[in-house]
Amino acid sequence: MVMATKQTFFTFVRFGMVGVFATALHYALYYLLHLVMGANAAFTVAYVLSFVANFYLTSYFTFGTSPSWHRLWGMCGAHAVNYLLQMGLLNFFLWVEVPDVWAPLPVYAIAVPVNFILVRFVFTKKDK
Repeated sequence: MVMATKQTFFTFVRFGMVGVFATALHYALYYLLHLVMGANAAFTVAYVLSFVANFYLTSYFTFGTSPSWHRLWGMCGAHAVNYLLQMGLLNFFLWVEVPDVWAPLPVYAIAVPVNFILVRFVFTKKDK
């Protein structure tokens, strides 16, 4: 019992590390891209690029599994939900006049916990 709890704790820590990296990568790319394109386009391009890095790190580092098409599609589904949530929140924060440079920050605070729940389900479920 203690071993499972310890393993879950370290999995959560690794998930957090990957999440922080992917979020920082997303924000850095968004920040640079928003200088040359609109906020929505910059957010989307940055999201896709950080998603690729996130998928491989989540698979290998967080859960110690090999990437598979099943996991990729599961993570795509989880991130599709997460992307729609983030885009809705981004546009809400832009609408209430949060500066476009800062608008992604409250988005992350809300969407990241939702994403954790969805992605954990995908990577802890056995492949068929």
